[in-house]
Amino acid sequence: MNRRFFLLSPLVVPLLAGGCSILPERPNVPVRRYPLAPRRPSASAGMASAPVLLVRRVRAVPGLQDLALRRVRTDGAFEYLPYEEWVASPADLTDAALVAWLQASGLYAAVVQTGTRADANIVLELQLTALEAVPGSQQARAALAGVLLREDRLATRVIGTLEAAGTAPLAANATPPDTARAMEAALGAAFAALEGQLAIQRRG
Repeated sequence: MNRRFFLLSPLVVPLLAGGCSILPERPNVPVRRYPLAPRRPSASAGMASAPVLLVRRVRAVPGLQDLALRRVRTDGAFEYLPYEEWVASPADLTDAALVAWLQASGLYAAVVQTGTRADANIVLELQLTALEAVPGSQQARAALAGVLLREDRLATRVIGTLEAAGTAPLAANATPPDTARAMEAALGAAFAALEGQLAIQRRG
């Protein structure tokens, strides 16, 4: 039987003997996670004669796929708050909250998502373009951009382009939970602006 012998460096032996680790120690800080679900203040019943709206999955621009809360530094660069995160990706949370918001608006007979068998020929495609805290201006901001389409078996037509933004106040000494709530409120303001644009499209 062949036996293999390994020589240990004199510098390694004391570390092993003392039970020490050569890896750097990291602080055991618990991660805090926040919801992102702005709700419409009041709900309206959908009109039976109104169309069914299909909301395709909301996407996000690069930089907004991260779970961590995003903040704008004084030099304009973005930074992410360590140990402060959304419960899921901002785009996924925006997607779920938007469907609930538009359903409560009463503009449509129903608001559905991709995969449904409902007959929907009005389609909303959106991208989350901003969701961050801006301490320098003492506000949080959110923005959405996309298109409203009419689809049938023969063709797809663009009804209109949409851009909606919202802000919410943010105290200079805001804590991370305060920051998350302000960002959620800013997204709610963006939803309200989007609803207003969709209402104009409906009347047109």
